[in-house]
Amino acid sequence: MTTVGFIGSGNIGGTVARLAVAAGYDVVLSNSRGPQTLKELVDELGPKASAGTSAEAAAAGDLVIVSIPLRAYLDVPVEPLAGKVVLDTNNYYPQRDGNLPELDAGSTTSSELLQRHLATSRVVKVFNNIYFEHLRALPRPSGAADRSALAIAGDDAAAKEETTSFLDRIGYDAVDAGALADGWRFQPDTPAYGLIYAGGLESFWESPGVPIDAATLSAKLADARR
Repeated sequence: MTTVGFIGSGNIGGTVARLAVAAGYDVVLSNSRGPQTLKELVDELGPKASAGTSAEAAAAGDLVIVSIPLRAYLDVPVEPLAGKVVLDTNNYYPQRDGNLPELDAGSTTSSELLQRHLATSRVVKVFNNIYFEHLRALPRPSGAADRSALAIAGDDAAAKEETTSFLDRIGYDAVDAGALADGWRFQPDTPAYGLIYAGGLESFWESPGVPIDAATLSAKLADARR
């Protein structure tokens, strides 16, 4: 794997792109406003970065990150992502996305909606439970005592292995939370979401990021309740 495609290059997408370039990957960025609007980010990232349309980013990526508002998930191109591992960073925020009855009822999860749309892809949920500033601050080399872990969920074992390898290269361990249906365990309003990497609500915006190891994250995932 040498190229990571990005459908959405905002706070989370842009941060993962920075980490990927630092780890030696080429990246192809896209957003809903067109490649020309990504010039500043491409210039910052240097020669390993380029910009294109979402279809071009999807086609170019050996691994593809989808980091767009959930309300736009049906706009993700299907054919260029066939057979590929797709990392889904999305969360459901009704105040932003509008109400989605299946999610309101808890009968499915946001990543399962994306998987349904991308029926020929292999979706893994990751990066959704950490603030982008903390994601940028917490990477550590493999084996570091203060290395942090991120949760993943997916239905394809090989896709989760690829995701774990990608996380390792960009500075994180992985904790397998289960199938896509278990992705709710690290969605908003759960113990594994957001605040754990900041040391709590009071310090959230000022926190430089608090390392969370795999054991601590696993315990938080186990504490989740619907």
